[in-house]
Amino acid sequence: MDQHRSHNPNSSYQNPQSAYRRHRDAGGRNHCENKRSRPNQQQQHHHHHQSGPAPNLSTRKELYERDFPVYKQPVEIGCFSLDSERRFFNDGRQMRYYVEPERNPNFDLRDGYKDRYIKRDGNVKEKLDHILRWILANKSKLCSKGAAASPCALDFDFVTWRGHLTKLLTTPYEMREGWLLAVTRFKGTLYISEVETEAARREQENRTERHEEMMYWGYKFEQYTCADDVHSLPDPGGVVNTNEAFCTVVQTRLADHRLLFSGEVDCRDKDPKAPAPPACYVELKTSAEICTPKQRSNFHRFKLLKWWAQSFLPGVPRVVAGFKDDEGVVVNVDTFPISKISQLIKNEHNCWKPTVCMNFCCDFLSFVKQIAIEDHPSVVYLFSSEPRRDVTFSVHRDSQYSFLPHWFVEEMSSRPDAHHQP
Repeated sequence: MDQHRSHNPNSSYQNPQSAYRRHRDAGGRNHCENKRSRPNQQQQHHHHHQSGPAPNLSTRKELYERDFPVYKQPVEIGCFSLDSERRFFNDGRQMRYYVEPERNPNFDLRDGYKDRYIKRDGNVKEKLDHILRWILANKSKLCSKGAAASPCALDFDFVTWRGHLTKLLTTPYEMREGWLLAVTRFKGTLYISEVETEAARREQENRTERHEEMMYWGYKFEQYTCADDVHSLPDPGGVVNTNEAFCTVVQTRLADHRLLFSGEVDCRDKDPKAPAPPACYVELKTSAEICTPKQRSNFHRFKLLKWWAQSFLPGVPRVVAGFKDDEGVVVNVDTFPISKISQLIKNEHNCWKPTVCMNFCCDFLSFVKQIAIEDHPSVVYLFSSEPRRDVTFSVHRDSQYSFLPHWFVEEMSSRPDAHHQP
């Protein structure tokens, strides 16, 4: 895979002709760097001391209908696994292999919910800890060249989870849920970690039993379609344990933002001739069966937006979806190549646009770079978004929002010959 190739949302990840040129305005400034999001120099350095209004970032989608920004082909630079007790391993032991089901498989997704389900504790907030462990385990290959005799500095502008970037991509079209993202600048790199909103906390507390069971259905579909090794078959009689995970770690660049992020991967193509990761990965989803034109329109407008954003970011080329009836039986399975999704939605009136998603994300990252200037592991810039409102921020020192653990800060600050284990 050519790691220097850019791509646009209509391209196939395997198509070497899919380069997208960087567009600059007359001043040479990258299109994603918008004047609208730029505080003046005085605000930039003193915003938290001033009583005047802080600069905000608009989420109005029409402001982001520009050329698609350059987005380099994502390259996998590592992976890690979390076992049945959520322990971290710097390897691919939790990788699973996709076994294509029949077109109409009649999988019963309710099976095992009562007696073969171990659910991860949603009250444990892991923040960026697993990615940080991966960084420490791979420190020697990540640190800037020529920094051998000094503490480690990463060659990345941003470190985060793929899911946090997905939320940024969908923000211009989000009408229901807000988000809070904590940002800390440490040794020149900006770390982004999500903070649970009050609304999300209430939603989790008030989930119905039906909602809890329907969340299980997605994991159960994975169990029907994934095998533990390339020569075995799925075991739907086994236990579903949502502590277990395989995560890819990818590097890429969005305009002038160098990104390192990780995301969970459901499975990979078992064909030995399949391309190298991430192009061999498969994302598995479930969705309600589509019976009416209105349901199809809603599927295109809402569900496909999130599916596209989640898989486009790390370079996962296809989503396999199980369409289920009200009783939790998968009546139909279909495959959605990520490169074809923008074609699927083009006839929908006033539908979402990939370029708006990527330009907003790009502008948000520029906004963060301009705001989060103090380099200290206990300083957090908290960015807040609510539907149809500008993104705002506040600054917090030594607060409940600090998220970089001491073991990470100490190890990254130490000389190469010193060793601290988390």
